[in-house]
Amino acid sequence: MDYEETFAPVAKMTTIRTLIVVASVRQWDISQMDVKNVFLNGDLQEEVYMVPPSGVSHNQGEVCKLKKALYGLKQTPRAWYEKFSTVIRSLGFCSSDHDSALFVRTTYHGRIILSLYVDDMIITGDDVDGINELKLQLAKRFEMKDLGPLRYFLGIEVAYSPKGYLLSQSKYIANILEQARLSDTRAVDSPLELNVKYVPSDGIPLPDPTLYRTLVGSLVYLTITRPDIAYAVHVVSQFVVSPTTIHWAAVLRILRYLRGTQFQSLLFPSSSSLELRAYSDADWAGNPTDRKSTTGFCIFLGDSLISWKSKKQDIVSRSSTEAEYRAMASTTTEIVWLRWLLCDMGVPLSEPTPMYCDNKSAIQIAHNSVFHERTKHIEIDCHFTRHHLQHGTITLPFISSSLQIADLFTKTHSTKRFRFLLDKLSMLHVNTS
Repeated sequence: MDYEETFAPVAKMTTIRTLIVVASVRQWDISQMDVKNVFLNGDLQEEVYMVPPSGVSHNQGEVCKLKKALYGLKQTPRAWYEKFSTVIRSLGFCSSDHDSALFVRTTYHGRIILSLYVDDMIITGDDVDGINELKLQLAKRFEMKDLGPLRYFLGIEVAYSPKGYLLSQSKYIANILEQARLSDTRAVDSPLELNVKYVPSDGIPLPDPTLYRTLVGSLVYLTITRPDIAYAVHVVSQFVVSPTTIHWAAVLRILRYLRGTQFQSLLFPSSSSLELRAYSDADWAGNPTDRKSTTGFCIFLGDSLISWKSKKQDIVSRSSTEAEYRAMASTTTEIVWLRWLLCDMGVPLSEPTPMYCDNKSAIQIAHNSVFHERTKHIEIDCHFTRHHLQHGTITLPFISSSLQIADLFTKTHSTKRFRFLLDKLSMLHVNTS
């Protein structure tokens, strides 16, 4: 009753990965700051009253009128974001139109980029004096803590060397394994068995699904730095409502795989270029229950993997070409957004982004405005992809299915094939089994 809007933007993880890659290639230092008691800084737009806290003397029926936000109010995160936005804009920064939690200031001294995730912020750029001044200005407005160079951010461990940055979540994995209480020490070579298909009716329903749901939620967050488990997590996430013993066994297999690859990291080399390339793929009618297809894509900035997805498509596709084309439309959307985002970061892309696809029919439909019985029902996707193809945003080179990296995000694979695809993702492999 005491609020209308509660939404407050936070930095997208793809934005954070992209920002670290740009900083790595351009040899920018990345620093981290934290706001103490962050939600107490927000100014309320509504009239909010509260019962006086215990220990405060007051007359019967008297209440307190809040002047500032407090923890526990649903609009508090929004109030904090609006307060921070006002302050940072007064310092000459502009909010990105493509990620509202990304703030950029460009002067003749250079560029400063700040990314905000609630009370955590990372700052980078080539205007070193400006960054130091920014920290002083923020410390005057809020109670800040300078955490120095970026080392640990939102559960992500960041290691730096002149060769680039390494992102991992090994501590987070250790916490997940401890929470699961695995009774053995076995490790496996892949997250899912080859050709396995799961349906809701498999197995016996779990008497208490709480641990299953908790672990799957943790695994979803782990995919921030572990694209190798993205497809497996996509599969087990579909059964959180009514998990069974079979689905639980699938989660345990993912955990055993993580035990053997706990220190695997995403590598963002400083010697990389800053050109985008994308891989798009689909597994036609791969879901045995509803026969929907799975979209998979991965996008690289130079040699660094910055964006990926494994997601079931919304509607049933009538052919593999249609499934591939819907995947291409999703990938095109991500490419367009990333190109805009990179431009905000001072990395304009003059050349079209190649999107590698292994389906010649889908590529042909994108190039030619021929609609017939097999394609008229996917016309919107056709128009969208073809529009960006004709305007030079993307190109559509064909790639052999054996070299299609996005295949990793659409289905299970043999250990040999899984390892081959994984080697293409610019990850540092550290096996702990």
